[in-house]
Amino acid sequence: MELLTRSEGDIKILGLSGRFDIQTAHEVSKWMQDATSSPPAQVVVNLSDVSFLDSTALSTLVQGLKRSRELNGDVRLCGLHQPVRMIFELTRLDKAFEIYNTQEDAIQAFNILESTL
Repeated sequence: MELLTRSEGDIKILGLSGRFDIQTAHEVSKWMQDATSSPPAQVVVNLSDVSFLDSTALSTLVQGLKRSRELNGDVRLCGLHQPVRMIFELTRLDKAFEIYNTQEDAIQAFNILESTL
């Protein structure tokens, strides 16, 4: 799996490609801990190039979500292809995460939130 990271203002963006599973979750978990270490913990995870994820990957994302919300932030997901989206729907995690079609939409949602505060 490959991790591509960047920032846009206070928003930290993680792009993943390949398999997101028990073999690669530790690296993502470490990045998420760093990204959510100070407020505002605003994170976008782009899954558009992820071909597979397992329960360890889901757990890693949920831990990041919990940590970001503790710091008045959020984790937003984008680019889920149908097999990956189906996993989120079957586990009902689509109710916990805000999911966007594109990375730009997810970033814009944070920007709209900031402008209303």
